[in-house]
Amino acid sequence: MKHRQHTSLVLLVFSLLIIACNLPFIATGEPAPTATLLPPPIPAATHFSGEINTPTLVPPTSAPSVVHIAFPETSPPSGGIIYDVVSHGTANENRAPYGDSYKINRLERPFTQDMTYIPDLDIVTYTLSSDGTWYYVSIEMFGKNPNNEIGINFGVEIDNDTDGFGDVIVWAQPPYTREWTNETLQVIEDSNHDSAGLSAGHSDAPLDTNGYDTPIFNLSDGLDTDPDLAWVRSDAGINATIQFAFKKSLTDGGFMLGVLADAGLRDVGKLDYVDRFRAEDAGSPVRDNQYYPLGELYLIDNTCFEAFGYTPTGYEPKLCPRTTTPTRESGEQSGETTTVECKFPLSHDNAASCQAAGCVWKQTSSNSGEISYCGRP
Repeated sequence: MKHRQHTSLVLLVFSLLIIACNLPFIATGEPAPTATLLPPPIPAATHFSGEINTPTLVPPTSAPSVVHIAFPETSPPSGGIIYDVVSHGTANENRAPYGDSYKINRLERPFTQDMTYIPDLDIVTYTLSSDGTWYYVSIEMFGKNPNNEIGINFGVEIDNDTDGFGDVIVWAQPPYTREWTNETLQVIEDSNHDSAGLSAGHSDAPLDTNGYDTPIFNLSDGLDTDPDLAWVRSDAGINATIQFAFKKSLTDGGFMLGVLADAGLRDVGKLDYVDRFRAEDAGSPVRDNQYYPLGELYLIDNTCFEAFGYTPTGYEPKLCPRTTTPTRESGEQSGETTTVECKFPLSHDNAASCQAAGCVWKQTSSNSGEISYCGRP
């Protein structure tokens, strides 16, 4: 009996132990173990092909700036003065006094088509001087604002073979600055000898030619084989409303040169303008001319061509008239003057230019009345 009770007690204890082993886990309050970070995977080795992947370069959006080496002088030497007719004195009468000789491409038209005077377009004088590298052309205007809103282009025509046909033009457009610049300037050649039409001595109108047709310098178009070839600036002195500088390589040493101010056509491919328009279509700024007032050709002033570097024969077309010059003896004026030979009387259509050329302004009678003309003495 006692043995049976002892056996039952042992079975009870054993059952309780089995139940305890199957109960859920009870936290003991100890911290959870920290997770271990694994290192990043090592990339698999790749085979080198022998080619280097060079990054693609993005081209610049603008051309590199031009590097200048030679600059003109700030204070160039002065030169002899060549005078032009000035229309200021008769501007209130809506006319030029004289100086517009259409037949020989002498234009004095600093007026709008309705004969309003533009002083900033009226040439007074020009000069040419030089140093070891440069020729300097200074143009004095009656008005002092080359940046007039009307838009004035200035040009220098170079005639290397002195036949009245310009070979090269240095051509500038606004805006003009006090500092030397060539960003607004071109140099253009006449490749087929037609800048004066068929003949330099008179108008060949109506004629369709291409004038100065071959650009050789234009920074904006990349024509910069010599980026220092020519320059322009404004307000360079009393007699230099506009001043050009260009290298002597543009000339042949002996040459003729003239200047122009143009706010009208502004197209060097149409020079000479007198070969484009008949005189009756171009009109005239001179009141006693039968074609007064101005017609299709206006806002233009140009000059005669002066000879430089050689002694002119006097027969060159467009050559400036030879003026009388008093001679001095012992510091006093003598009564002697040089004689001007009248060489092209029929090229003058008014008394002033006729007499300035050493000719005589004459009158004769005809069935239609009095006729005035320029003749030899």
